Amino acid sequence: MAHPPACSTPSPRSLPAQPSPAQTLPARTLLAVFAHPDDEAFGNGGTLARYAAAGFAVHLICATRGGSGKITDPDIPADSDRGVLREAELREACRALGVREPIFLDFHDSGRFERLRRDDPKALVNVDDLDLERALLPHLVRLRPTVMLTFDPHGIYGHIDHLKMHRAATAAFWSVGNLCERPPRRLFYSVMLREAMAAMQELRPASPLSDLEPELYGVSEASLAARLDVSAYAEPKRAAIRAHRSQVGPASSFANVDAQSDAAWAQMMREESFTLGGLRGSFPAPPLDDLFAGLEP
Repeated sequence: MAHPPACSTPSPRSLPAQPSPAQTLPARTLLAVFAHPDDEAFGNGGTLARYAAAGFAVHLICATRGGSGKITDPDIPADSDRGVLREAELREACRALGVREPIFLDFHDSGRFERLRRDDPKALVNVDDLDLERALLPHLVRLRPTVMLTFDPHGIYGHIDHLKMHRAATAAFWSVGNLCERPPRRLFYSVMLREAMAAMQELRPASPLSDLEPELYGVSEASLAARLDVSAYAEPKRAAIRAHRSQVGPASSFANVDAQSDAAWAQMMREESFTLGGLRGSFPAPPLDDLFAGLEP
């Protein structure tokens, strides 16, 4: 049976045009796929900083620039271009974490509730799932990640854009196997433990986690594929969260996050948890403290 080349060029009739694959790439590459600026910081900032500090190539794909997000800092003019503002915040967050410059897919933030953009064809809520997958594939071919991260099947708290990117990233993890001889080995979903979600709800009753059923949106200990100790990277993670100034201002549910001594916040800065979404090859006994455990260089 013929095998695909190391990285073949997708057919232009089915996939968008893409750059030629790089000639030399790091042996260990981590790729995070999310929807909005700040998605990378809260649940995964420690993990991204940990691997960047260890010399891994850490990349972030962000589907939108977060143009529908609320401005929660009164010092930021209310009429600011939110997409421009939040792109700059994400670039600052990436510098704080030590990861590569973010890659934007140039779709639009769908918003939520009364702000849902049903009339915007580029808003993720209106984009066909296969088109999102096709938008991701050239980047997977070019970057050749060893490990991928994305949202869990509930999108953490049910945001439609999170759900859309979960589906697209999961689908692309599998379909890129038709384009590369060495496709990604593992796909992880960023998750919150049931008990941690309940504790966060108690701490922040007005947060996006409010009114969610922890038994549905959280996961059990037995479900974890990896639990990473990121305590050494708490400060880069805090800096990345602070970089999203428009989202963590005094009017946000995350106001004064650095002043919190609550156990739920301490846990969030100490550990980050993942379930397994896809696998090529063997997998050591979970839960791992290294997403690359057992993988050859």
